[in-house]
Amino acid sequence: MGEVIVSMKGICKNFPGVKALDQVDFELKSGEVMALLGENGAGKSTLMKILSGVYTKDAGSIEIFSKKYETLLPSSARDAGVAIIHQELNMCKHLSVAENMFLGRELREKFVLKNNKMQQEAKKYLDMLGVDIDPNQVVGDLPVSKQQMIEIAKALSVNAKILIMDEPTSALTSREIEELFGIIHKLKKDGCGIVYISHRLEELSHITDRITIMRDGKFITNGEFKDFTMDKIIAGMVGREITEQFPRIEVERGEKIFEVKNLNAGKLVRNVNFSAYKGEIIGFAGLMGAGRTETTRAIFGIDEKESGQIFLDGNEVIINKPEDAIKAGIVLAPEDRKKDGLCTKLSIRENIGLPNLDMICNKIGVVNSKLEQELCEKAVKDLTIKTPNVEVNADTLSGGNQQKIVVGKWLVRNSRVVIFDEPTRGIDVGAKVEIYNIMNELKRQGIAVIFVSSEMPEVMGIADRIIVMCDGRITGEISAKETSQDMILKLATSFENKLA
Repeated sequence: MGEVIVSMKGICKNFPGVKALDQVDFELKSGEVMALLGENGAGKSTLMKILSGVYTKDAGSIEIFSKKYETLLPSSARDAGVAIIHQELNMCKHLSVAENMFLGRELREKFVLKNNKMQQEAKKYLDMLGVDIDPNQVVGDLPVSKQQMIEIAKALSVNAKILIMDEPTSALTSREIEELFGIIHKLKKDGCGIVYISHRLEELSHITDRITIMRDGKFITNGEFKDFTMDKIIAGMVGREITEQFPRIEVERGEKIFEVKNLNAGKLVRNVNFSAYKGEIIGFAGLMGAGRTETTRAIFGIDEKESGQIFLDGNEVIINKPEDAIKAGIVLAPEDRKKDGLCTKLSIRENIGLPNLDMICNKIGVVNSKLEQELCEKAVKDLTIKTPNVEVNADTLSGGNQQKIVVGKWLVRNSRVVIFDEPTRGIDVGAKVEIYNIMNELKRQGIAVIFVSSEMPEVMGIADRIIVMCDGRITGEISAKETSQDMILKLATSFENKLA
């Protein structure tokens, strides 16, 4: 680690009705990875948006490479050597790799674009990272992991010496995470300072030099990573000790509620059979592309089924569209909550009321405002959604609270089967425990709970029974108490031999 390249002192930022940052200090050195930690809503992203010029600070001082900046715009932050890679990648999916890398700063000869030169430059920076990507390839055809590498190459191309990574591994496989960590180590060696924001605390030991912890918009502590235990980090983030990372309750298993028989849909749902019982949580494990999400989408009626039957309480239910599933009492909290689970520009009240209009409208379609308000306030109270009122827009809430709204809109219907797809992706450790407790409460009430997760410790810690998928097939069904990560991984890599 070298000299201090970023110094932020006493940073304050207010939004209407919310003090997002309150006298926050932050420091970054060259050649180090600084993990910026805290719960959703702690102020991490706001602080980094100020550093990258997206937001303007209300008070405080900023120095980058010993130069003071009263205000930063995205352009002046970039000129100072700052680049940010957002959790939701901001790329033009219809443009090529090279076009994305030089978007807004195209190389020109008078009025003519120098396409060949941009492609050569793009290739140079991709090669520096050891990434084999064709600069002419359309970005939308590439997996998220490759898109992330393009963003890093773009940062190098503008000579970024301060790289901010916001949840960079949330959509990556284990192998892709290893590749990313290799690139991070290379960037460190070249003197780049990296701010690493992640809720996956188990990753920190592989790359982190120092940590800064924030809570409720305030600086809590910082120091060398080696001087912190995981319990100390978590206590600093949530303000209390998390006694149990994966709270599990024991409930006697009851009768069969839900059954899927011979389900086929597309290439990644092939002859899927399983059952769910009262008083248990089923976890779906497997690698990316195994068919877990596709199975939930076919059950819920998003994707067309080729064949198969779905039974609830022993009676077959015909599901051709999500509306059929909802009416039957089978609901889904989808993997991408912002894209598929929420209307982010609508209020909490509107998000909860929208899929339940059949319950809150009279025969001529007029909303019973009193009933709507009662249902929304009950959901907010039952799920402890942190909000000043139900009229707040969903996009102003933290990831954990957004996830609770997605769940809350279904629970007001007294649903019988609740399916969660990656329910804790991108949310902090405290919010994760709250989501687990919601799942446990559903289990206690006799509701069938099914969830998909890419985190094996989570599946083993919360599920009673684990169903493993590989290549569109169920390759194993095991008790969570009697299994190991090695056993799950073996089943998750049981590919069919398709060679003649």
